[in-house]
Amino acid sequence: MMRHALLHRAGQSLLVLWAAFTLAFLLLQVLPGDAVLIKFQNPDLGLSPQQIAEMRQAYGADSPFWQQYLHTLLAMLRGDFGYSVQAGVPVSDLLRSNLPATLQLALAGFAVACVVAFALAALARLPALRLLRTLLQSLPALFISLPTFWLGIALIQLFSFQLRWIPVINPSPLQGLILPVLTVAVPISAPLAQILLRSIDQVATQPFVAVARAKGASAPHVLWRHIMRNALLPVLNVAGLLLGELIAGALITETVFGLSGIGQLTQQAVNNQDVAVLQAVVMISALAFVLINLLVDLLMPLFDPRLQTVAGGNS
Repeated sequence: MMRHALLHRAGQSLLVLWAAFTLAFLLLQVLPGDAVLIKFQNPDLGLSPQQIAEMRQAYGADSPFWQQYLHTLLAMLRGDFGYSVQAGVPVSDLLRSNLPATLQLALAGFAVACVVAFALAALARLPALRLLRTLLQSLPALFISLPTFWLGIALIQLFSFQLRWIPVINPSPLQGLILPVLTVAVPISAPLAQILLRSIDQVATQPFVAVARAKGASAPHVLWRHIMRNALLPVLNVAGLLLGELIAGALITETVFGLSGIGQLTQQAVNNQDVAVLQAVVMISALAFVLINLLVDLLMPLFDPRLQTVAGGNS
């Protein structure tokens, strides 16, 4: 039954989260130095070696490896991400203040990427634009080859300095979001458009499409009612994987445009070796991957009823 399939999928998701936590913890522990020494081993603070040792003990930096692992794991299961050594506040407070901006950028960028991908796919199928089909199909490859930081700088140069459409200094909230969203959306639209174009070409050769055309259905009707719906399945599969691209793109984009978000927070944590913050960012990223892919698994049977039968038969 579907319930058994969901329980199995949930168990796999928990295993993925545990593996992500363990791998991140191991990698962060082998970093040279730590955030306590970086912050408190500053001559301007005037702390003695004994005081620094007491600070390390207070933050648990001197605890055995296995104790740190269990303590961090159990704390995260309770929703406690620990304290940021550099900021001196709970990591959850930092996430609460920075995560909304990154989510806004990522969701808006993904929405724009979907619009661009669907527009390219639809235009490539129009009979009047057959001469432009090759050009339209080559655009995704161009988009995906553009470095995020270069694209962000190029958009600033074009729209802010050359055309003067978007001010660099004191833009409105909407104006300040336009260029970062485009910077995130353009590379993400590339794989979506490529897969959608390929899927449309495959679906267009199916017998049911020929039957719809034989019945006198118009080209737009056949495209949107018969072809596009069945071509969405591969797009849904890759959409979940693109979340990693959104997170990586958001980190670079926030740096280029000077935005406050998870990207800036991660950069500061890397510079200061703030392990608690980095561990929390990794877990939020892993949780986002798991939730998105679980949502994709739930949506796919709505587009292809055959998957419901398969799931029921396997259970």
